[in-house]
This record gives sequence, C-alpha cells and structure tokens, in this order.
Amino acid sequence: MLRHRLAIVLVTALAPAVWGTTYLVTTELLPPHRPLLAAVIRCLPAGLLLIALTRRLPQGSWWWRSLVLGALNIGAFQALLFIAAYRLPGGIAATVGAVGPLITAGLSAAVLGDRLTLRTVLSGIAGVAGVSLLVLRADARLDAVGVAAALGGAVVMAAGVVLSKRWASPAPLLATTGWQLTAGGLLLVPVTLLSEGAPPTHYTAANLLGYAYLCLIGAAFTYALWFRGIQALSPTSVSFLALLSPVVATGIGWLALGQDLSPLQALGALVVLGSLVVAQTRRPGAAGSSTPAARPASAPPVRERA
Repeated sequence: MLRHRLAIVLVTALAPAVWGTTYLVTTELLPPHRPLLAAVIRCLPAGLLLIALTRRLPQGSWWWRSLVLGALNIGAFQALLFIAAYRLPGGIAATVGAVGPLITAGLSAAVLGDRLTLRTVLSGIAGVAGVSLLVLRADARLDAVGVAAALGGAVVMAAGVVLSKRWASPAPLLATTGWQLTAGGLLLVPVTLLSEGAPPTHYTAANLLGYAYLCLIGAAFTYALWFRGIQALSPTSVSFLALLSPVVATGIGWLALGQDLSPLQALGALVVLGSLVVAQTRRPGAAGSSTPAARPASAPPVRERA
C-alpha cells in the first residue's frame, strides 16, 4: 500500500516538474509578449485531442461541472497568472502563489471535512519560506493588483483541486481531462484577443516546436497525471507538489541558461523539498484517501491526513 501511494505521488509530481520547464520553452522558443496565446494553444488543442481520442462528451450535470472546473483549473488560473506575471517580479508572484497548499488545506477542511493538522500548516509555511528564498529578490516591488491576481490564482487553483476531488467523474480520466482543457481554453480565447490582439500570421519552426511541447507534454500529458493524482490522493497532498515548479524552473535556469544560483537559493530549494516530503508522509495507521465514487453508500467518508 505504501509503495503504491509513493508511486502515485511520484507520478503526480511529474506534472508540476514538467510545468517548471514552461519558462524555458516560452523564452527560448515562443514569440515574445504572447503568454495568453501560449495558454490557449497549450490547452484548447490538447483538450480537443483528448475528446477526439476518447469519443466522450459530458452528460447531464457534467456540462456545467466541466465548465466550472475548466475555469478554475485552467482558464481563470491562467488569466490571473498572466496578470500577476506582468505586474509583479517573478519572485513575488511565485511567493504569493506558494500559499496555495495552505488555502487548499483550509478548503479541504471546510468542503471535504479533511482534518487540518499542525504539520500541514507548518509544512505550508515552510514551503512559502523556501520559495521566497529560492526566487524572491531584495529589490522586488509590490503592486496591489498584481498581488491580488497572484493570490486569486492560488485561490482558484485550490478551489479547482478541491472540487475536482469532490466531483468524481463517471467518465474515463482522459475524457474528463479533455473536457476541462477545452472549457478552460475556450474561456481564454476572448481574454486573449482583448489583451493581446490577433495572433501572429507567421510562425517559425522553433515556435511550432514550443507550442507542440506545451500542448502535448505540458497539457494533455501532465494534466492527466495531475487529475489522476487528485483522484488518488488528498487535495492537500497534491497541492504541495505544485511547489516543485519553481524549484525545477530555477534549476533549469541555472543548468541551461547559466543563471546564478546563490547559497540562499539552494537552501530555499532544500526547504521546499523538505516541506514536500513532510506533507506527503502520514502517521502509521492514518486512513488513506479514496474517491467518493469508490466508497460504499453506507460507509462514512474516509479522510486522509496530509
């Protein structure tokens, strides 16, 4: 059982680790100043591809549930991330976003009845501290709108994770993933046109390669892993794994782009990884997580103590 859970955690962790490569791909391969266009091309074709492969459309309440989840996990999150990235230094945006696991833990306690433990709170605080050491700069300046957008992004992501756990889809994983990517991508289209105007008419081979990577690997593959992790683990456990993204992004910047890595940044990475390990461990005898659909009707809800 322990080995099975560890395997699920490691596989789920691949998603935020891959998302950590987005900065490198965006800066090195994609057209400049088009982050929302990249989000649309990343999500919408990936969603349509998964729907075509599974040949499943939502039924009944899953039409509006897919829209809500797609907005939270994809559309609204990407839009708020875009606003935060443009109005804040990257370090502040990442540090504010690192409160996501704490918000997820609170929402899980309120919505799912999960137990909010001191260990989870302390791990969340350590994660924020580690990310701040990793990416925050002393000369960074605050912007109220940017901070609000970054915090809003953390809130909608946490809400998306918790609701994805609460609403167990009867459809296959790839179909559900496709619905959310499609809904989120469609919601981003008008925002992209209003913010960035019409897309470019010419693309280089590098542009196409970058978009293909973001679409197939950075969306279709990784979001399937992410939602699979939400099915098998507690929302809090999954949300802590998102802290891997700034660690991977910093590591790639150091290895591939020749960016400096100070001792404080290295310490921050170790603190983040430590918080992840603590958040994923459970006391002996703690109950595991199960999806609502898998529980007998007469059985009480099983709570995972993250």
